[in-house]
Amino acid sequence: MYEIYTANTKTEKRLNDYIKARNDIKRKLERLKTNPRKELDAHPLHGKLKEEWSCWLGSNIRMIYIIDDRNKKIVVEAVGSHKIY
Repeated sequence: MYEIYTANTKTEKRLNDYIKARNDIKRKLERLKTNPRKELDAHPLHGKLKEEWSCWLGSNIRMIYIIDDRNKKIVVEAVGSHKIY
C-alpha cells in the first residue's frame, strides 16, 4: 500500500480543506493508496506534466500527483478545479 504526501504546505492545506468539506474524499484517497494507477479514473498526463498522474476526487475536484513506486509514495502536487493543469 502507498502513503500519500503533499509537495508543499499550500497543497496540504487545500487537500485538507477538501477532506473537511466532503466526507467521500477521505475514502477515495484510501482507495487510491491501494492502486494509484487504476482507482478514481487515474490517468497519466502528457506534455510538460508527463511524469505525473491525475484523478477525480469529486465532480470538479482533480488531483495531480507523482507515483514513487520504489518508496511506495504518492506525492500530491496540486488539487483543485481543472485550472490546476
